[in-house]
Amino acid sequence: MTIHIGAAPGDIAETVLMPGDPYRAKWAAETFLQDAKLVNEVRGMLGYTGTWNGHRVTIQGSGMGMPSLSIYANELIRDYGAKTLIRIGSCGGMQDKVKVRDVILAMTASTVNSPSSGIFRELNFAPCADWGLLQAAATAAAKRGSATHIGGLYSSDVFYDERPDLNEQMVRHGILGVEMEAAELYTLAARHGCRALAVLTVSDHLGTGEALPSDQRERSFGDMVEIALEAAFS
Repeated sequence: MTIHIGAAPGDIAETVLMPGDPYRAKWAAETFLQDAKLVNEVRGMLGYTGTWNGHRVTIQGSGMGMPSLSIYANELIRDYGAKTLIRIGSCGGMQDKVKVRDVILAMTASTVNSPSSGIFRELNFAPCADWGLLQAAATAAAKRGSATHIGGLYSSDVFYDERPDLNEQMVRHGILGVEMEAAELYTLAARHGCRALAVLTVSDHLGTGEALPSDQRERSFGDMVEIALEAAFS
């Protein structure tokens, strides 16, 4: 057990999917895993371990934002031996070509600030995905016929953003979408020699204002979860 994860030794698989919402973790485990077992409920941050096509998988909620994800990713890697961590979640589209319900595979993740920023001091570290995972996810998405975009994300450290000028620069520089966790996940994976990827469903669009109603979000997230699972074990 750790401070934030109550799982016993051996309860966490080497492959972990990390949605921000703990109830999305519950839904994904019940929908896609066989024999899913609740292994963590400390502070209501649910985690489940089961199997997918015979492979052990843990689906652990990470909370909202990079500080929260950093806590769970650090403990999963350092205390439970996680080797592959894939963020599954939602994001806001930023480019005209990116539509609601599309899937984004994050090659890179830019950020203004993260829990790891103090380590690098004046250096602008460039967090990026594991190439093998990214390539496998792209193949899985193509086989499924999912509308998919591969490129850069912007990991914001605030939800209620009041920097339209910064968003304009993200769009200008080709950033596909905005979310709140991937940059720190990629940085931690690099630090500890693990594999990481973010597979995200576009739930709303900053330019058009279109957004998925809450009751449609889970139904639209199935492709994302299956792409992540296929990529992890390709």
